[in-house]
Amino acid sequence: MSILNNLFSSYSTGKNCKYENSNNSFFLIAGPCIIESKQETLDIAKKLDDITNKHSIPLVFKGSFKKANRTRIDSFTGIGDESAISILKEVKETLKIPITTDVHTIKDIEKVSNIADIIQIPAFLSRQTDLVVQAAKKGKYINIKKGQFMSAESMKYTAEKAKASGNSNIMLTERGSMFGYNDLIVDFRNISLMKKYGYPVVLDVTHSLQKPNQSSGVTGGQPEMIETIARAGIAVGSDGIFLETHLNPSNSKSDAENMLNINKVEDLLIKLKGIKGSI
Repeated sequence: MSILNNLFSSYSTGKNCKYENSNNSFFLIAGPCIIESKQETLDIAKKLDDITNKHSIPLVFKGSFKKANRTRIDSFTGIGDESAISILKEVKETLKIPITTDVHTIKDIEKVSNIADIIQIPAFLSRQTDLVVQAAKKGKYINIKKGQFMSAESMKYTAEKAKASGNSNIMLTERGSMFGYNDLIVDFRNISLMKKYGYPVVLDVTHSLQKPNQSSGVTGGQPEMIETIARAGIAVGSDGIFLETHLNPSNSKSDAENMLNINKVEDLLIKLKGIKGSI
């Protein structure tokens, strides 16, 4: 966890200084699937900040400034790049917490590199060499999600692309593997296997529970299984938990079937801390 401690130490002038002593905990990457509005985003971020401060859990706020991987042409893709990025910047500056967002093109990297503490490579794009290399060259943390079609062993080479670009600030994220056409399954062996490469490993709980490629063109999910998957992830050694949350998931414009209601986040984190403390 020393790599991430260095990240959090950059916020040591404020309330997050306690994160430097969080080796016995896990970190949380959480926020809405996509930035939908300024006030809603700030409300979600403030609630997450309050909860994680209370329980001494390092927080990285996440939110996509746009969604490029959509099934249908009429699916919501965002409120506009500049507007969404400015909202993320306000979250960072107001609450003094690190933020992450995902990129889909090299132009996206340029747009977010000045405000993102962690640049996230989406699972579908984890084999895109130019994208990984250019993101790594920014010198920020880079969180590479394991493709649904990739083995844990193959992620070694993806990480090597980033490292060969002069950046060892790498995280690898498990987010499930394709199981037929319409479902995902988490192979928890992947967490242990990827930890052998020497980088922090994150479990993306909510995306692991997606049911993609539905006949309706809208991705389904199993939010009732979030606690089950998260508990298992902590038990097998995940360094971090990634989850998407919303004030009212059913009203979300993206991934409504997967997100956890923010009112349930604190109870989940208490349970996860209990498991982590018993290991």
